Amino acid sequence: MKHLFFLLMISSSILQAQTRFREDTGLPIGILKTGATNAITDVAGLKVGHVTLSQGTDVRTGVTAIVPTEGNLFQQKIPAAVFVANGFGKMAGISQVNELGNLETPVVLTNTLSVAAGMQGIINYTLAQPGNEKVRSVNAVVGETNDSYLNDITGFHVKPEHVLEAIQKAKTGSVAQGNVGAGTGTICFGWKGGIGTSSRVIPKKSGGYTVGVLVQTNFGGVLEIKGKPIGKALGKYFLSDQLNDPADGSCMIIVATDAPLTHRNLERLAKRAWSALAKVGGIASNGSGEYVLAFSTNEKVRIPHETKGITQTLEEVNNDSMSALFLASIEATEEAILNSLWAARTTQGKNGTIEELPREKVKTLLK
Repeated sequence: MKHLFFLLMISSSILQAQTRFREDTGLPIGILKTGATNAITDVAGLKVGHVTLSQGTDVRTGVTAIVPTEGNLFQQKIPAAVFVANGFGKMAGISQVNELGNLETPVVLTNTLSVAAGMQGIINYTLAQPGNEKVRSVNAVVGETNDSYLNDITGFHVKPEHVLEAIQKAKTGSVAQGNVGAGTGTICFGWKGGIGTSSRVIPKKSGGYTVGVLVQTNFGGVLEIKGKPIGKALGKYFLSDQLNDPADGSCMIIVATDAPLTHRNLERLAKRAWSALAKVGGIASNGSGEYVLAFSTNEKVRIPHETKGITQTLEEVNNDSMSALFLASIEATEEAILNSLWAARTTQGKNGTIEELPREKVKTLLK
């Protein structure tokens, strides 16, 4: 009887949702090189897993899990920071991340009313890991956006077991984008949004580090691509007669790097990622929650759960060497947002149909 009410569909529309901006248009974003897969998984050891829930006309939601490292993350925590650009959101676990400067669980993205299920799933996963038998406190980190236009959000269709499944299914390599996982029911600039990802590798003389970004886009404004007012040209933008939309919704941005950074510089890195949302025309409206979580997977800055002695020595990129990483964060975030739009497909849901971005028209405008 388990999952009887749910139909987990990896449909043809999801499987084809692999079109990416750079591949389709031939236009790069920025000046830095991408990683091998142009995804957050280019940060070595990081995995991403999706569970997509799609049933009938009402259920359009899911879970996306980001597993930063191999092994027991609770016992070997990693540095992290959260930057809140606009706090109309329900992200769980952020106060402890910023208080202690570390992350001890996978990161889960889902819909607004499923944050509790996300937390329970992460807690169940953490307590079940060997070595955590005596753990009595878990800081589960869960981000969200509100998918209630396309999804029956008050039906509470996401369960803790879906969260556990997403974590267990997480893998390295290419990442499915668009209408998958936590992006199944999201809307961006009035078109279908979703999950997007991208990466950048900085030059060797600057450290050769990788920065990867994954976004869950569900926000509005006036879409711009490479400086061109695409939303205005297509007649669909905030305050236009064609789009009666308050631009609310939210955007979750996850930034990962293998550069040795601690909380302070990770917060600075997160702030740069946020600036990319403005580059594509996002306005962070009153009812839109914009959260950026940044973390480092570098072993030189790991934080053991049980410490020996009263001090710890860490090796970190110095302030004067951060600028290349800042640029990487901006470029990867901008391209991840565009990929979320490019990979998404027209979706019918609870309250109507949201069309995909008219990519051929956009390509003509970009010429």
